[in-house]
Amino acid sequence: MNALIIVLIVVAVAVAVVVMVVGLALAGRRREAQLESRRGEAQDARDLATVSRLEADKQAAEAEERLARSKRESLAAEQQQLVAQQHRATAQDLQTHADDIDPDGTAE
Repeated sequence: MNALIIVLIVVAVAVAVVVMVVGLALAGRRREAQLESRRGEAQDARDLATVSRLEADKQAAEAEERLARSKRESLAAEQQQLVAQQHRATAQDLQTHADDIDPDGTAE
C-alpha cells in the first residue's frame, strides 16, 4: 500500500511538472507572439511616419515652388509697370514737345 501511495505521489508530481513545463512553454510562445505583434505595430507606425514625412516634404517643396513662381510673376508685373510708366512719360514728353513746336498752337 505504501508503494502504491509513493507511485501515485510520483505520478502526481510528474504530471504537475509536465503541466508546469507545458504552461511555461505556452506562456513563452504567447509572450513571443505578443512581442512580434508589437514589433509589427511599431514597424507599421514607422512606415506611416515615413510616408507622412515624405508627403510633408513634397507639400513644402510645392509651396516653395509656388512662392518662387509668385515672386517671379510679381517682379515681372512691377517691371512691366515701370516700362508702362516710362512709355507714358515719353508719350507725354512727345506731346508736350509737339505742342511747343506747333505753329498753330492747337492741342488735341
